Amino acid sequence: MEGKVKIAISPVIQLGGSLFTPYQLVQIGNIIGTDAKVEMTSFKQLYAEVPIEQREAIKEELERNGLEVNPAGFVTKSLIACNFCKGAEEAGLETAKTLNKSIAGIETPTPLKIGYAGCALGTSEPLIKDIGVVKMRDKFDIYVGGEPKGLKTSFAKLLHSGISEDQLIPAVTAIIDFYKEHAKGKEKFSKFVNRISLEQLQRIAD
Repeated sequence: MEGKVKIAISPVIQLGGSLFTPYQLVQIGNIIGTDAKVEMTSFKQLYAEVPIEQREAIKEELERNGLEVNPAGFVTKSLIACNFCKGAEEAGLETAKTLNKSIAGIETPTPLKIGYAGCALGTSEPLIKDIGVVKMRDKFDIYVGGEPKGLKTSFAKLLHSGISEDQLIPAVTAIIDFYKEHAKGKEKFSKFVNRISLEQLQRIAD
């Protein structure tokens, strides 16, 4: 019997937020098949079970239809971005797209959610993500260690304030790399941040 594997399908980051077109939704059904299991996740991705042997062909076909396809499971998720209601330039749409390309699908000890907000309204809820990025005028603030689940929900802590666009992606990827290297087994990122301390992470992300 042919094995199955999950893939994560998401729309491209754009003005208006996570928008699938009707055509794309139809194409997803056509490409993965009417019998495939599809799950709507809390991080704006569709998980779909597909035959392992067909995974690459399905991925290529979905991408030809303007969709992003990444691994499911213990990886960094596609960037969870806001709706860019203040406009593409002011809210940093291109920066968000570049950040997404740099972080989506990296293998990590536990699934990692990274949020992006184009202003202080924070409609993508970056402070309850593992790593949150908030654009403040022409600079960026980075938060780490948010915990949305359970009875002890906690907000992420401010790691860096006022960093430049050029510094943003190297800082975020350095945090992810450090987590991959120093996490204890399947240690959740919020627990990792508390154990390692903000001070040490600040040195890593400088």
